[in-house]
Amino acid sequence: MSHPVPGSSPTPPSTPPPSTSPSPGRRGLLRGSLAASAALALGGAGMAAPAFALSGRPRAGWGVQTGDVTASSGLVWVRADRPARMLVETSASESFRRVRRHHGPLVGAGTDFTGTTALRGLPAGEQIHYRVTLADPDDPRRTGEPVVGTFRTAPERRRDGVRFLWSGDIAGQGWGINPDIGGFRAYEEMRRLDPDFFLCSGDSIYADGVIQPSVTLPDGRIWRNVTTPEKSKVAETLAEYRGNFRYNLLDHNVRAFNAQVPSVVQWDDHEVRNNWYPGQILDDVRYSEKDVDVLAARALRAFGEYTPVSTLHARGGAEARAGRMHRVVRYGPLLDVFVLDMRSYRNANSPGRQADDTTGILGAEQLAWLKRELAASTAVWKVLAADMPLGLVVPDGSANFEAVAQGDPGAPLGRELQIAELLRFVKHRRITGTVWLTADVHYTSAQHYAPERAAFQDFAPFWEFVSGPLAAGGFPANALDATFGPERVFVRAPERANLSPMESPQYFGEVDIDGHSGELTVRLRAEGGSVLFSKVLRPGLVGQ
Repeated sequence: MSHPVPGSSPTPPSTPPPSTSPSPGRRGLLRGSLAASAALALGGAGMAAPAFALSGRPRAGWGVQTGDVTASSGLVWVRADRPARMLVETSASESFRRVRRHHGPLVGAGTDFTGTTALRGLPAGEQIHYRVTLADPDDPRRTGEPVVGTFRTAPERRRDGVRFLWSGDIAGQGWGINPDIGGFRAYEEMRRLDPDFFLCSGDSIYADGVIQPSVTLPDGRIWRNVTTPEKSKVAETLAEYRGNFRYNLLDHNVRAFNAQVPSVVQWDDHEVRNNWYPGQILDDVRYSEKDVDVLAARALRAFGEYTPVSTLHARGGAEARAGRMHRVVRYGPLLDVFVLDMRSYRNANSPGRQADDTTGILGAEQLAWLKRELAASTAVWKVLAADMPLGLVVPDGSANFEAVAQGDPGAPLGRELQIAELLRFVKHRRITGTVWLTADVHYTSAQHYAPERAAFQDFAPFWEFVSGPLAAGGFPANALDATFGPERVFVRAPERANLSPMESPQYFGEVDIDGHSGELTVRLRAEGGSVLFSKVLRPGLVGQ
């Protein structure tokens, strides 16, 4: 089954509407009406197109999303079907009896008809209802049907607690939107868990991943994909990168999730192409553009257009000009999320045996920034959101390595030198409550790192949790590198490579910080509702 969407057209999707089943938790009562409102705005199978779509009024059929929400601010995203002026109204009530207006940009072809509006001065720890209206630039009275969403701002009181989800790896290895199984089902499962926000740990698209109309599985079953022209080849042009981001929004589960759960998004390699690094020149016949820096610039522009990331939408200043991905998202007194960029500043992938490496995987400037921000943080928990694991060996071909570890169990070499410096800094500055979260390797696991097991011992013990994929192929577990003393406490991974989501469950993780005790509980979850592993961490400790 195919669903062609012309790459040059801003035409919105017409896939089935979101589920109207209410989800549990403190926001459960509003979920049904919110999903129903989204369905009216989006249209659906068997549903007549709204009258405004025929009258020439702007339409926001790709849904809405929010990102980088704090106690007082957040970003709202929308995509129009034509040039339009964006207006966001916020309210404390679902009825919008009293509203505050936030005037947004004029969206047009220069941003692929996407727009992002910054919301400031929001009340802390409150449920915010918002609606986005698109107006004709030449006649503000001609407006489209509003599209609604909701989010909760970060608490200013510790006792309120925080709960969020994380995962990554979406539409990878040829496994796209399969209407026969309901599309990207894990998004609906996550929506029903009612988290405060979702941390997307990279590979939010697979720009290098071709989506075929169908794939025959080993047991003879047929996997069917929604297809688009932009997913018929590897992405090289700006239009093709934009089309990859639009592809995921064709899924009604994704749109319903975006309207209800704010995201914190980072990138990894597949937003550009597999295993890329700055300065790389490709030897790949699929690409006519061989300069990865050119591809990365196009991908970053599309990423900024389709993802509400605060540093990519800053008002002027060096952050906006540089397109900086790394940032701290402060989510109240209990939590700071340190969003790392382990892709843009790294050195070339190599055997990783060099004894001196000042660039590493973060770059010297980002490492210095991370040290400053960690030392200044007063949050109980400091989540290091990494787009790659630390002690898992991730090869790049037969001789080079893609992540930090390179399989040598001895003293730090190559990119390990930079991580050793960071871990030493955390120990000696007595920085408490650090936890590492990542995705990337397409299975779920929990690793505990301890100096008594390590070749490098000048660090405090810590945990690293891996979860994914969210909508991609499953892969066997990677080998461990003993340099930092990891112990694989839990792992769930398939035995063969690239199992489809029909053959292997998708995975995501949950972090729940109790407002009274301050304890942080990590749960590794599998699609279908099961909790595979749980670990409780105590607050106020340098290592554990």
